[in-house]
Amino acid sequence: MKPAEVQSVIDLLRHVARTEILPRFKRLSAEDVRTKTGPLDPVTIADEAAERALKAGLNALFPGDDVIGEEAVSSGAASLERLAQPGRVWILDPIDGTANFAAELPLFGVMAALVEADEILAGFIFDPFGDDCAVALKGEGAYLIAADGTRRKLQVADPVPVEQMVGSMSWRFMPEPLRSHVLHRLDRLAAVTDYRCAAHQYRMLSGGHCHVQMFRKLMPWDHAAGGLLHREAGGHARHFDGSPYRPSQIDGGLLLAPDEASWDELAKALLR
Repeated sequence: MKPAEVQSVIDLLRHVARTEILPRFKRLSAEDVRTKTGPLDPVTIADEAAERALKAGLNALFPGDDVIGEEAVSSGAASLERLAQPGRVWILDPIDGTANFAAELPLFGVMAALVEADEILAGFIFDPFGDDCAVALKGEGAYLIAADGTRRKLQVADPVPVEQMVGSMSWRFMPEPLRSHVLHRLDRLAAVTDYRCAAHQYRMLSGGHCHVQMFRKLMPWDHAAGGLLHREAGGHARHFDGSPYRPSQIDGGLLLAPDEASWDELAKALLR
């Protein structure tokens, strides 16, 4: 992507956050929130309004690209099969961390990723409260871009032994016996958290503020942007079986580490 195109996407994410998301924060009624697949999968009127605005904006900026949003897929209006097909497609998560948003917790983000034939070309994670955007372009590195345009290069944390690693683990969607297997091994790390927000977890990981993340549920709107951000910041990520991450693959888990050697040690400590 050209620099002007990157900035246009950031401007769009900022505009939608200011006009569709933040005005509804802490102002939702009970009727404004519902669940999709279950109590761990909420959606609000802000999610839906923001996705419509983001889709319209990206269609105007890149008229030749397709756009797929989380809520459109949930409603059956779009299909994930499109990701592995030729042609560029944008993947949207209008509010990542909807549970936090609905609970009036200011920990959520806006995510967009550009994919072509199952390859992630660009990733954007916008923080509405920090008013900055973590951006990664394939082969060009990862940066945190402030509202004034100032850039700071993102770099994952230096490798450390497993017992010194800090990270976030999302075990809620793990089936048994994997769930019990992993939970009984989390004390092998120095500290474990779960912020219920992949957007901020990926920003922390790619910025060197933690070492490891583990996910079981792999919807592309949650992981495509962050997966590229982490890779371009120098990290190493693989499915639990060691295969590379692809946004069209929604099963198989994902383990992210500072480098390949750290990944191997974490896999031995937590999964084997």
